[in-house]
Amino acid sequence: MTRALRDSLNIPAVKISESVGRDLVRRIARDFGIESDLAPGPALALGASESTLIEMTGGYAGILNGGLSVTPYGLVELSLLGDDAPVMDADGGIGERVVGDTSARQLIWMMEKVVSEGTGHRAALPDRQVAGKTGTTQAARDAWFIGFTADYVAGVWMGYDDNTPLTGVTGSGLPADIWRETMVRVHSELPARPLPMLTPEPPRRVVQKQPTKKRQPNLGGVLENVLRNILGGSR
Repeated sequence: MTRALRDSLNIPAVKISESVGRDLVRRIARDFGIESDLAPGPALALGASESTLIEMTGGYAGILNGGLSVTPYGLVELSLLGDDAPVMDADGGIGERVVGDTSARQLIWMMEKVVSEGTGHRAALPDRQVAGKTGTTQAARDAWFIGFTADYVAGVWMGYDDNTPLTGVTGSGLPADIWRETMVRVHSELPARPLPMLTPEPPRRVVQKQPTKKRQPNLGGVLENVLRNILGGSR
């Protein structure tokens, strides 16, 4: 699973989605804040559904927060000069638990491999760990990189408003470059902190015992003895 995520392989994603059930995949996505309509078929696992950058970034923030959903918002407060009460204030923050803390930490470990060893390597920062995922939609109409450090989550989307395909742009290219350049500046005065990840235990190898071969009776010898007893012969 880690190698499949690292290398953006499609078939394993579809097989896992079909195995656990698409309804569960949709429920987890919605609990993490994806409110857009989700694809009805197996392509659900490949990101065939449309979503917004803020929804996706909020979902990744939930993973970083140990599996607790996060409601993103674009501002803290908007007030008119001289007024005490704000015209608009933030309505976001930490919500309900969606997945277990252990599962979230293991997923962070897997997503770190996407950056340190896989398709997201261009988003790597020189002084701290990064976890994330690249994304390129069908016909290259959208290109994404969404990722996080221990301190900040950020998402980059590239595309045209009229849905025109991009030329020579994938999630592992320019979006990852933009993400890296932005986060270098964001973290310029912050000490490096490790990601809250947990290395999954490797599956135990089950060694199947080979069935022991039963010794076949020496039918020739048995038959010979029977005949000797009947006929009264001697050796």
